[in-house]
Amino acid sequence: MAESTPRTDDVFDIDRIRKLIELMKEHELGEIDLRQDEQQIRLSRAGHGQPIMTTSMMAPPPMQAAPAPSAVAATAADADGPHIAYIKSPMVGTFYSRANPNAKNFVEPGAAVQSDTVVCIIEAMKVFNEIPAEVRGKIVQVLVKNEEAVDFGKPLFKIDTRG
Repeated sequence: MAESTPRTDDVFDIDRIRKLIELMKEHELGEIDLRQDEQQIRLSRAGHGQPIMTTSMMAPPPMQAAPAPSAVAATAADADGPHIAYIKSPMVGTFYSRANPNAKNFVEPGAAVQSDTVVCIIEAMKVFNEIPAEVRGKIVQVLVKNEEAVDFGKPLFKIDTRG
C-alpha cells in the first residue's frame, strides 16, 4: 500500500519551499540550490523581486523499445550534414536567453557546450525550467529571441557536434 503522508525530507515540500523563500528574503540571499537523489530545486531572486523557482528531475531510462522523444534532434538527412544537431524546446512556454535582465546570456554563438550545460530557461506556468544542451558541441546559431514564445519541438539552437 502506498504511503499517504508526505516525506518530511522532500525538497519539493511546499512548506519547506515557503520557509526557504522567507530565509532568502530575511538574509538577502540571491540563490539556493538543493539536490535530493535525482531531484533538484533552485530558487533565485533577481534584485529584491519575487523568488524564481526552477526544478529539474532526471528522467529514468525509457523502458520501451521505441526511444523517447528528445530535446535534441540530429539532422543527418538535412542539408546541414550529419554533424549538425538542434536543441528543441521540450515544452510550450517563454524562452529566456539569460537568468535575469542584467545577466549575460547562458550561451552565445561559438560557445562550447556539454550535455549538462544550461543553454536557456523556458518559463511555463510561472515555473522557470533550465534547459540543458543534451549534446556536446559548439553553438552555431541561436534561433529564437529572448522572451519569445516557443512551442513544443521548436528549434532553439543549432549545434555543430564536431566542436
